[in-house]
Amino acid sequence: MRPNDIDAVVEVARLSFPDHFEERACFQNRLALYPRGCFVLADGEAPAKGYLIAYPWRADSAPPLNTVIEGLPAEPALIYLHDLALHPQARGGGATTAIIEQLADQAAEDGWPAIALVAVNDAVGFWTRQGFVEADSPDMAAKLASYGGDARYMKRDLLDA
Repeated sequence: MRPNDIDAVVEVARLSFPDHFEERACFQNRLALYPRGCFVLADGEAPAKGYLIAYPWRADSAPPLNTVIEGLPAEPALIYLHDLALHPQARGGGATTAIIEQLADQAAEDGWPAIALVAVNDAVGFWTRQGFVEADSPDMAAKLASYGGDARYMKRDLLDA
């Protein structure tokens, strides 16, 4: 992802997460904090049709939605997959599995033990197929409520990958 991809990323996010929309500043913030974890699906110079944003974070935690974070934690425990979305016209071609595997390989090579995320929009089945499992976390219960009734905190272990 590059700074000039942000407008297209915001549009894909708007289409994909109307109930969990995040403003442009949030995407700019994540790219500035950890560019290594920011990817787009694009054909040459055409606008991005998808994106993935991930960064080091604390276990059993997730940043509040639509917020700029001051910095990455001093002692992160894993990679937090903040967001993955495809434009409706780009869905169904296997791009999501490919980028998730690329992120998992990169995170494992960098020594991270796991990737965590909050599944929304009834996506638990999708994430389960990607190797994630639900992780009960009392610390996450209140935060998950702000994501909607179907939100689940999930993790994928990379140590055995």
